[in-house]
Amino acid sequence: MPDTRPPILETRNLTKDFGVFRAVDSVSMAIMPGSITGLIGPNGAGKSTFFNVLTGVLAPTAGRVFLNGQDITGLSPDVLFQKKLARTFQIPRPFKRMSVLENVMLSPLAQIGEGIFGPFLSAAKMREQEEKIRVRALELLEFVTLEKLADQAAGRISGGQSKLLELARVLMGDPAVILLDEPAAGVNPSLTRILIERIEELNRQGKTFLIIEHDMDFIMRHCDPIIALAEGAIVFQGTAEQAQNSPTLLDAYLGAQVDG
Repeated sequence: MPDTRPPILETRNLTKDFGVFRAVDSVSMAIMPGSITGLIGPNGAGKSTFFNVLTGVLAPTAGRVFLNGQDITGLSPDVLFQKKLARTFQIPRPFKRMSVLENVMLSPLAQIGEGIFGPFLSAAKMREQEEKIRVRALELLEFVTLEKLADQAAGRISGGQSKLLELARVLMGDPAVILLDEPAAGVNPSLTRILIERIEELNRQGKTFLIIEHDMDFIMRHCDPIIALAEGAIVFQGTAEQAQNSPTLLDAYLGAQVDG
């Protein structure tokens, strides 16, 4: 039976030009609630630019973005974070001199202590809020298996651990939709397994994912549907089985049959 629910995240003719170069070419896609959608394509296909436009890092040249039916086109990343849309980056960006725990605790927006007068006028409330944030941050570090590194400087953990740290930071906002930019890139197999387990657990809890990934085994085993971009435009949408039997993908992206 076809899914008749409205999409949780949708783009309509989304386009991004850099001068005469069109990086994203009239992309229309619908991400269904509770799905793990894989976004693939060769280097230069426009995947990261598409993510940047979706998440307010770049303004689109044309087209619209909708979250739960609401037009969110061009909203800033912090506003989108409040609206429960969050993303990680291909290269993690922790505050290297701060501890792993402090990095996670920084994520919630509009903390009382951020204001000029907060520490003076609302000291008790600030301490209460900070303790709640600390407890939640520790829970998330345990979830991503980094609790033993809570006091370690973020700049001293491995690349794979940094990917898990980014996921914990994102989860502090309790997002409904999570965009992951190459989460498995540069991550050793044991940490990749942990990352996949956490993604699948979050998905069972109702989180929706859109994932850019070059690891075709990761995509074929864990994503449905799969969407492929080439030269900024969608060239394929379908299941992993359909992808493995698509002449376009076999020739242009996969090169050969990928075991499912």
